[in-house]
Amino acid sequence: MTASGTFGYGLEFSDFIDLSRLGGIIVKGTTLHPREGNDYPRMAETASGMLNCVGLQNKGVDYFCEHIYPQIKDIGTNMIVNVSGSSPEDYAECAARVARLERIPAIELNISCPNVQQGGMAFGVTTKGAASVVRAVRQRYPKTLIVKLSPNVTDIAEIAKACEAEGADSVSLINTIMGMAVDIERRCSLLSIGTGGLSGPAVKPVALRMVSQVAKAVKIPVVGLGGITCATDAIEFLMVGATAIEVGTANFLDPTVTVGIIDGMDQWLDKHGCKSVKEIIGVI
Repeated sequence: MTASGTFGYGLEFSDFIDLSRLGGIIVKGTTLHPREGNDYPRMAETASGMLNCVGLQNKGVDYFCEHIYPQIKDIGTNMIVNVSGSSPEDYAECAARVARLERIPAIELNISCPNVQQGGMAFGVTTKGAASVVRAVRQRYPKTLIVKLSPNVTDIAEIAKACEAEGADSVSLINTIMGMAVDIERRCSLLSIGTGGLSGPAVKPVALRMVSQVAKAVKIPVVGLGGITCATDAIEFLMVGATAIEVGTANFLDPTVTVGIIDGMDQWLDKHGCKSVKEIIGVI
């Protein structure tokens, strides 16, 4: 699949690849109300990765339902909406509106958002906060519910178990790691709000460790992401317990990287005599 925020609404990549070859496209973050996002600059290149503080810029769920959905509903893959919010009620209402869309089979909850009711602390950094969002959404969203976990925590396995207990069908991880970059000539941060989310190959070892931990802790499927740029990376995530993967930052470097990864995985499986990808899931 493609990771939210790195693949637009899928249409932007239709000139480069056959979108129907993908397992799914997770569209950019969608919120109940329109959001302007953060001021520029909001992206910065770093060693083996990038920082971003885009801030979930989008035109809101109603605009998505009325204008975007009609354009993407007939794409021949699983179109999944990444849902964000500032309170459990916001998440639940946004999810409920997406649930009415027949061709959207699942949502991915971004619980790395700041909780405005608790001074800006992200929902996903405490078991109580994560559980509150999943519980609220599960009551109003009947389809497949994937919860995207924040890596900026002490024990990600406990967060995953809290989401599972409240009815999550799957968890995806990791979201970006908080980081910073500095301009020493201007003596300021390279990002408008000071910090941003680090993604790309730099985060892969952390992501692999966390996926491994979570896969051992929960019974629901685990989606692995974080620095996947080639088939070898994808296979590593499957071997530590992921049953699906998402490709994110690599899409900015090569718009055809996803199908290249699919082909590379097929070649590796054939070379090693594997009849199904299931033979390597969780072998480590």
